[in-house]
Amino acid sequence: MSAGSRLSSPARPRGLRVRTTLRAQFTLVIFLLAFLPNLVMTLMAQPSLPSGAIIAWMVLVGATCALVGFVLSGALLTSVSRLRAEVMRGQFGEPHHDDPLEILSLRQAFTDLLGRLSTEQARRNAFMATLVHDLKTPLIATGHLTKIITTMPVPDAERRMMGEQIQAETARLLGLVQQMADAHRFEQEQVQVRVAPADLRALLDEVAARVATQAQEQGVQIRVSGHGVAAADAPVLERAVTNLTVNALRYARTHVTLEVTPSGLTVTDDGPGLPAPLDELAQPFNAQPTTIAGQQYTSGTAGLGLFIVRRIAQAHGGDLHYDRVPATLTEHPPAPPPDDHPAPDPAALTRFTLSLPEVQP
Repeated sequence: MSAGSRLSSPARPRGLRVRTTLRAQFTLVIFLLAFLPNLVMTLMAQPSLPSGAIIAWMVLVGATCALVGFVLSGALLTSVSRLRAEVMRGQFGEPHHDDPLEILSLRQAFTDLLGRLSTEQARRNAFMATLVHDLKTPLIATGHLTKIITTMPVPDAERRMMGEQIQAETARLLGLVQQMADAHRFEQEQVQVRVAPADLRALLDEVAARVATQAQEQGVQIRVSGHGVAAADAPVLERAVTNLTVNALRYARTHVTLEVTPSGLTVTDDGPGLPAPLDELAQPFNAQPTTIAGQQYTSGTAGLGLFIVRRIAQAHGGDLHYDRVPATLTEHPPAPPPDDHPAPDPAALTRFTLSLPEVQP
């Protein structure tokens, strides 16, 4: 037989499996438990009866046992049937008084699952609404600027300025789309990294140079300090630090500090800090509005960035941590656990630590 014919031949089933209902299985068990003892007792007690009479009697006993088994199995599975109907409707009522503990536990598990699914769906819907808004804003601005450039006489200086604005809006769009693509990919699979000795100070200097224009426009000073080398995928790690730095610039009042420490890389700013635990905000599709220092912010894009940073840190064997530190702090204590959410302190600094397994000085 040729290879082509072997490939085109349908696979043969290894065995025939007949699927039955749980009620049918219960009925069969009850039937066998009731019928077999009757069969043995009848054959032993009345061996001299005509075979026809024995067969008729056993048929009657078998039918009775089957009927009893069917009725009892229905009674036993009443709570299961009710739960199935509620699952099909997607709505759960109050537990029934005759529900066994196993059904109560299963009902609670389904309730929790539906609650998580509803929360996730609401989060994704809110994120999509935020995403549409974030995409429309630069598109509308770009459209207006393009219309002015193409339909109105504009001096060269203003035309050049408008061209730069169009480039900035386009870069913002591309950045948002890239974050969306990264979040979707990192949600489905592990981050692929190729580690090699990386100069962490040079990496931070590169990030600082990249965001220098944005920081200058916002009146925020960028500081870089520390030295160290670690096994890392420098381009991937640089993306993570850039996300943290851009997020810090969004909330910083006067300065953002990038630093190499023995535990990894830190990004510190004098902003108001996170309004909720890091685990809650670092989600790929989180667009719940949050209040920070009395102002409303939409955390959709920030949530994408924090999620991407955490996945990149985990791919390097570390994690993303958050804490609030005093403004006069000079030492570097160990990073807190990821789920730590310290109380806001207006005199404190916001610090994100991207931990790495080993940092050499």
